[in-house]
Amino acid sequence: MKIILATSNKHKVEEIKSILKDFEIYAFDEVLRPFEIEEKGNSFKENALIKARAVFNALSQDQKKDFIVLSDDSGICVDVLGLKPGIYSARFSIKGDDQSNRNKLIEEMAKKGYKQSKAHYVAAIALVGLMGELSMHGTMHGHVINTQRGQNGFGYDAIFIPKGFNETLAQLSTEQKNNISHRFKALKLAKILLKVLKKQNNTRF
Repeated sequence: MKIILATSNKHKVEEIKSILKDFEIYAFDEVLRPFEIEEKGNSFKENALIKARAVFNALSQDQKKDFIVLSDDSGICVDVLGLKPGIYSARFSIKGDDQSNRNKLIEEMAKKGYKQSKAHYVAAIALVGLMGELSMHGTMHGHVINTQRGQNGFGYDAIFIPKGFNETLAQLSTEQKNNISHRFKALKLAKILLKVLKKQNNTRF
C-alpha cells in the first residue's frame, strides 16, 4: 500500500512524512503532473475531501489499486477575529505567502485594539481510495501574539503560542511541535486506519 499526499506544500510534505515514517509516502508531484485544485468547501473537512478526491480521480486505474490519497486541510481560527481566517488561512492576504498572511492577521487584531488573542489550529485529514472516503480532525489550542518569534515551522507558527508553552511553535523543535500539533493529532487517528489497511494488504474498505 502506497500513500500519495494531495499537497504541493513542501513543509506539509516533510511534516507528514516525519509523522507517518512507517509508510511508503509520495508527494503529489512525484506521481502526477501538478494541477490546480479549487477548494470550494465551507469547512476544513470539505476542502480536505475535495483535494483527496481530485488527486485520486487523476490516477490511472492501476495506480488506484496501489494508492490511497491522503489530504490535509488546516488553518488557524482567532477568537477576536470571529474565528477568521479559518479555511482561508493560506490565502488570508492578497499575496498569500506566509509572511503576508501573518502580517495581515496582526494588522486585523490591531484594528480591533488587540495585541493577542485566544486561537486554535484545526487540521482535517481525508483518506480516499477504492475503499471509500474517511476523515478525521485534530486541534491545538493556544493564543496568537503580535510579534513574530522563531525560525522553524511555517504558516502562522511564528505568532502562535500553544497552551502550556511560553514559546511560539516556530521556536520549538520539530519533535516538540509534532508531539502536540493539530496535524499530529489528526494523523495519529489516520495512522490507526492505515495500519489496519497495511496489514490487510490490498483489502478494500
